[in-house]
Amino acid sequence: MISTLIIDDEADGREALRIAIEKFCPEVSLAGIYETPEQGLAAIQHLKPDLVFLDVQMPHMSGFDLLQRLSPVTFEVIFVTAHDQYAIKAIRFSALDYLLKPVDVDDLMHAIGKVKNRLQQKNSAYQYQSVLNNIQYRARKIERLAVPTFEGIEFFNTDHIIYCQADGNYTTLFLTNKQSTLISRNLKDFESLLAASGFCRVHHSYLINMKHIQKYVKGEGGYVILTDHYHVDISRRRKEEFLSLLDRL
Repeated sequence: MISTLIIDDEADGREALRIAIEKFCPEVSLAGIYETPEQGLAAIQHLKPDLVFLDVQMPHMSGFDLLQRLSPVTFEVIFVTAHDQYAIKAIRFSALDYLLKPVDVDDLMHAIGKVKNRLQQKNSAYQYQSVLNNIQYRARKIERLAVPTFEGIEFFNTDHIIYCQADGNYTTLFLTNKQSTLISRNLKDFESLLAASGFCRVHHSYLINMKHIQKYVKGEGGYVILTDHYHVDISRRRKEEFLSLLDRL
């Protein structure tokens, strides 16, 4: 059985999740339900659960703040949120699970299935460190992007990333030190986190750091020459967005 806690400040949300778990998730054993992050924090430290359903937005202490106090995270987490788009992007980038309110039963069962697999592997702690690092830049430019890898976490200074190139379900980062790194995240994942940090998706295969544009050459879509002298085409459908960002530099 998966020993589980629910931490959510909304009574309706707690009750709906409890009913869904008890009805559709027989492998889950509810050890406690808490309405404040302070109560939840104490319960985690005392009960040492396998899994916590954690509301992202709570008064006085967010779900991420709670995890920061427990770092490193030694249990599984399924985040629960209503509309926090930045949090969702950070969670997705770290390949973790979340549920949108009101919780869908199929999504719940799918998330539980993934938790069962991770509990067997016991190597997801780095993913939580990654999301906690990246979420701190919620309202400002990401300075150091934390990428979870099989070995741990790799940090990249975003100013040192010239461009990102899609490679199937992977992405290659090209850096100012003339090195490149293949990351097991697709380009859309990088775009979702880095768009607010001066990066622009100019082509279905390229996400570029606008700071590293050396020259823009006009044309039907045109192309840019980056500081490493690499040429990247601008797709016609992305040209307007690109030019708008270029004007702001």
